[in-house]
Amino acid sequence: MIEISQIENTNAIGIKISVPEAPPLILIRGRKGIIFCGYLNPEVAEKVGLAAAIVSGVKNFDEILERPVVYSTKKAMGLGIKPGISGREALNLLV
Repeated sequence: MIEISQIENTNAIGIKISVPEAPPLILIRGRKGIIFCGYLNPEVAEKVGLAAAIVSGVKNFDEILERPVVYSTKKAMGLGIKPGISGREALNLLV
C-alpha cells in the first residue's frame, strides 16, 4: 500500500510505502530536498548532490517530523539542516 499526503500545509508531499513484516519506507519531499527514513542510502544522496536528511526508526509522518535528524548531506547542511534538529525543522528549511 502506498499513502501520499500533503504535509504541514506546505509544498511538501509525504510518501509511505508498506513493507511486509517490517517498518514502512517513509519520505517527505520538499521543494529543495528530501527527508527520508533509514532505508535509503545516504552515500547515494551525497553522491548525486541531493539536499537530504535522515530520520531513523519511524513508522509514520508524525514520527518523521518529531524525531531528530541523524544525518544530513553536505547540501542539506548548507541549508542549515544539522543532525539533532527535528524533522519538522528540517522540512521548514526544505520548503
